[in-house]
Amino acid sequence: MRKTETIEVKIPPGLASGARLRVAGKGNSGTMARLRAICICAWRCGRNPFFERRGNDLYTKVPVTVSEATLGAKIEVPTIDGRSLVRIPPGTNCGSTLRLREKGIAGARGGTRGDQYVEIQVVVPKPTDERIRKLMKELEAVEPGDPRKDLFAKAGV
Repeated sequence: MRKTETIEVKIPPGLASGARLRVAGKGNSGTMARLRAICICAWRCGRNPFFERRGNDLYTKVPVTVSEATLGAKIEVPTIDGRSLVRIPPGTNCGSTLRLREKGIAGARGGTRGDQYVEIQVVVPKPTDERIRKLMKELEAVEPGDPRKDLFAKAGV
């Protein structure tokens, strides 16, 4: 006989997409109605546009200004627990990654929490204002180094 039954299932924190949960005593009847089979529930997590999950670690990209990356700063970043203060070291380059210990996903089997990795994305101002152009030219005059001077030597070209 077919029937539909609604059951409550406690989902442990940190359960990943594709994981299966066993629910004892809620499956179809076994032979001669002696044993009840185990119901297996498949689990699928939705995607978050800001956090990318890899195992129990989370990866995010956070924009910073040129002055914050150059001089260093303390900024707030979103975590799954709320806001967290992050120290940007002076001279941080675009693409640098900072680690927030135990700000990731809790282990499904009661292990330690993962980490959150914050990739720094330096936002360069658009030279729409003449003052910005003048400041950038002054900066170039003060720091005239060529970041590509050894590029071809390293490439062997």
